[in-house]
Amino acid sequence: MDSVWIIAGAVILIILLLFTGASIKPLRYIGNGLIKILIGALLLFFLNAIGGQFGIHVPINIVTSVLSGFLGVPGVVALAAIDIWVLPV
Repeated sequence: MDSVWIIAGAVILIILLLFTGASIKPLRYIGNGLIKILIGALLLFFLNAIGGQFGIHVPINIVTSVLSGFLGVPGVVALAAIDIWVLPV
């Protein structure tokens, strides 16, 4: 398919959404999820900064960020426990 048709279709879809209006509820859920993932990554950063003195290092990737973001502090504690007891170096 020609790229001009793809771009034209995207522009028509955007114009259609501007006139009809997009539902705000799904965007709210997506935004809340992204905020939680960012907070999870921040919690893991602080865990690695403080836990580095005790030999605790949990990698910051999408899976650990989602786990710690949606579970909060218990999720970070669980990841630290997995790092200590399940994955000893």
